[in-house]
Amino acid sequence: MARIRQGEVRESAVTRRFTTLLTVDTPGRGFVEITVPVAAFLTEIGAGEGEVSVFCRHTSASLTLQENADPDVKTDLLTALERLAPEHAGWVHDLEGPDDMPAHIKAVLTGVHLAVPVLGGRMALGTWQGLYLVEHRVRPHRRELVVAFVGEAH
Repeated sequence: MARIRQGEVRESAVTRRFTTLLTVDTPGRGFVEITVPVAAFLTEIGAGEGEVSVFCRHTSASLTLQENADPDVKTDLLTALERLAPEHAGWVHDLEGPDDMPAHIKAVLTGVHLAVPVLGGRMALGTWQGLYLVEHRVRPHRRELVVAFVGEAH
């Protein structure tokens, strides 16, 4: 039987909101880690307790929180996504090429928004967790991510 324990309850006043835009030039299909620039944003604004969110302004790229230690994980994830939405599966929507509709499907599966608690000015990520922009298109693209922090700031 699982044992569940609750930690200390913390109260914080939501007094501040900061936003920025990250522009990411992707090299094409694959994962681009964005943990460091999001953490730098939190440091720049003097974040305390709160929540940081990242929103991808595109329908053929997405966001995920995933292991950042073994690069084989990213390779296997790309393989799995390709199996779920292969390029040449008879898609009707192909105005921008055979990778267009599969990219939209992969973005639906992985999502375009992340929210991470911030404790003591740092994202409350697990040991092996990192934030990633996932480019689903073959060609390089310029992607925009809206990053927002809500909470206490110094």
